[in-house]
Amino acid sequence: MNKPNEYKQNQILTKREKEVFDILIQDKTTKEIAAQLFISEKTVRNHISNAIQKLGVKGRSQAVIELIRMGEIEL
Repeated sequence: MNKPNEYKQNQILTKREKEVFDILIQDKTTKEIAAQLFISEKTVRNHISNAIQKLGVKGRSQAVIELIRMGEIEL
């Protein structure tokens, strides 16, 4: 099992998940994120869902807060 410090050093999100959240925090809709990344809305929702599961949180807003706290994304 990883020590807490090692866990923080490893990126939690995939490159694409990070791209999705970087756009999400700009107050963009799922549809807008999909258009910007040239992927389907379903794929956007999957990326968000995967990140929520990895973080063990209950929703998008909690995921954003946790990712900011961890230094994965910045406002």
